[in-house]
Amino acid sequence: MLGSIAVLSTLLCSSPPAERPPNVILVLADDLGWNEVGAYGQRKIRTPNMDRLAREGMRFTDHYSGSTVCAPSRCVLMTGKHTGHAVVRANWENGGWGETEPEGQYPLPDDEVTIAEVFKRAGYATGCYGKWGLGGPETEGHPNQQGFDEFVGYLCQRRAHNFYPTHLWRNEDKLELGNPYHTGHEKITEPLESDQAYLDRWSKGTYACDVMRDAAVQFIHDHADEPFFIYYPSLIPHVAIQVPNEETEAYPREWDPEPYLGQKGYIPHGRPNAAYAGMITRLDREIGQLMAALEEEGIADDTIVIVTSDNGTTWAGGVDAAFFDSTGPWRGLKGSLYEGGIRVPMIARWPGRIPAGTVSDVPSSFQDHLPTLCAAAGLDAPDGHDGRNLLPVLSGGAESVDREHLYWEYVNKQAVRKGRWKALRLRLKQGDDTIVLYDLESDPGETTDVAAANPDIVADMRRIMDAEHVPSEVFPLPTIDTPVEVTDEE
Repeated sequence: MLGSIAVLSTLLCSSPPAERPPNVILVLADDLGWNEVGAYGQRKIRTPNMDRLAREGMRFTDHYSGSTVCAPSRCVLMTGKHTGHAVVRANWENGGWGETEPEGQYPLPDDEVTIAEVFKRAGYATGCYGKWGLGGPETEGHPNQQGFDEFVGYLCQRRAHNFYPTHLWRNEDKLELGNPYHTGHEKITEPLESDQAYLDRWSKGTYACDVMRDAAVQFIHDHADEPFFIYYPSLIPHVAIQVPNEETEAYPREWDPEPYLGQKGYIPHGRPNAAYAGMITRLDREIGQLMAALEEEGIADDTIVIVTSDNGTTWAGGVDAAFFDSTGPWRGLKGSLYEGGIRVPMIARWPGRIPAGTVSDVPSSFQDHLPTLCAAAGLDAPDGHDGRNLLPVLSGGAESVDREHLYWEYVNKQAVRKGRWKALRLRLKQGDDTIVLYDLESDPGETTDVAAANPDIVADMRRIMDAEHVPSEVFPLPTIDTPVEVTDEE
């Protein structure tokens, strides 16, 4: 009896259990344009699951990727440091296209603190499923060395140019798929005899995205009783154009009067427009399958789901951005620091915390995800990041954040957005540090340089560019960090 009283007393006096911190699923599409999602205005490609997330959450109109190509954008996302401070500022390759070439890009150093490390240290289960691009096998940039308990996917971006690879990686071990080797870069001079012939030659075997999706779904089921962080950097819709044929067949045959022969890199396809749309629908289906797993476990409302893209639509590999109006009103494509290269979709869903069906025009970027997700989980963000906590915006309680500007640099270019103004340096490789200026409010398509009429704004933008750029020995800016020899031909 005394024992029972003691137990009852303990129960009555103990504090109620703490609320479970939210799960997080961060989906990163690959080269998905701002206008390639129905919720943003796309009319040809079907994206019902992403559209549902937008209806049940918040859609951002002015969200920007970390960079205009893969690796540096992912570095910004993982570390919260913009490209003027980040370690990885461009794509850097450890090998070539041969089957036995070493894999990987410039490795993220061990002393960089990633968002996964923050969550892992807080007791979260952490998983990464997709394309990594921040360090190959046996490097300190490997995802298992950067905070992820489990990794299934491509370590190397070059290998990810083929959706039917010979192998993926499961942690530090090769996961053999039994597919024949393709570089992902082949071309033909004449069309093949049938649509099926393209599939038989380049799109046959185990589809890598299915393997990675299945692993992510299993991770949800395995860790449904504890907080988890999933980073899902899908390959889709990065070229090569490859997708199981049922997705292609769902779109009109008349979209493709001519096949793609590989003229702009990657591999040929008999129905490039239909297959490209099918790839995006396949990604949307994967997102729906992740949501279904959450719902099966009863944790969908306890999970923050974010969907965004690493940069704008590509110009290569048979993709017809004009046909799909892929970037909407914005100028430029992948590789450009114009809006079309860096303004990307971003949708966030967290029922009860993020009001359903809302839209935000607060300018934001990839460096913001780290402090925002840390705040949502009640964690301290690491020092040294460049982001802002968007949680007050997501909750509907704020219409701005305390930030003066956004900054980017890439190879030989710089860009700044400050309010309505967008400034770019585009000719650093030619020894020219001239700044062009656009008024995004009156000229969202960046068609008219108004620098001459706004010298004070230009001077301020130059100040920001100079202040935000920390020199990098590995990724120097020409003219700014290294002298450029100007020839008469320029």
